[in-house]
Amino acid sequence: GALYSRKFTIDGEQISLQVQDTPFVSLEDDTDSICCQEQINRSIYWADGFVFVYSITDYESFRVLRPLHQHIRRIHPNANIPLLLMANKGDLLRARQVSSKEGLQLATELGGTYCEVSARENCEGVHEAFQQLCQELSRSSSSCNGEKRRGLHLVRPKSPNMQDLKRRLKQALTSKGKSATTL
Repeated sequence: GALYSRKFTIDGEQISLQVQDTPFVSLEDDTDSICCQEQINRSIYWADGFVFVYSITDYESFRVLRPLHQHIRRIHPNANIPLLLMANKGDLLRARQVSSKEGLQLATELGGTYCEVSARENCEGVHEAFQQLCQELSRSSSSCNGEKRRGLHLVRPKSPNMQDLKRRLKQALTSKGKSATTL
């Protein structure tokens, strides 16, 4: 799961957005329980909002969302955290396995908003969806009267890409130092 960081401005306010890609969430043996890595639980703990992305061409990617939401509710039982349900691959209508009606119904049930996009054909739709979620986050944080959620005091994880770069740099410097001393 990669961590992506971006800074941008919404309504005149500088926003720092970190998106944690959380792969490998799956249902356990045809049950309604999910199996996920500990890294995902840490991401859930510090998150201020959630984007559930599924493919309209893959019913299993849709089926995991309800149990994932239940898992999040166990970690944040009383929090009102914004949720966006994003149906991707809207350009592949002939291969559709999940109807727009099912997606909208689930979003309503989970208390989130719904959008259907095609990241391949129109990345602007994805951008608008994230912008909508950020605006909702901004509204919910300003209505907290200065109180912060329990998990916000945690140090957010660093980008694995940056950690990998630091590790490689240390290795390169260490190996250069060793080769210089052996000459």
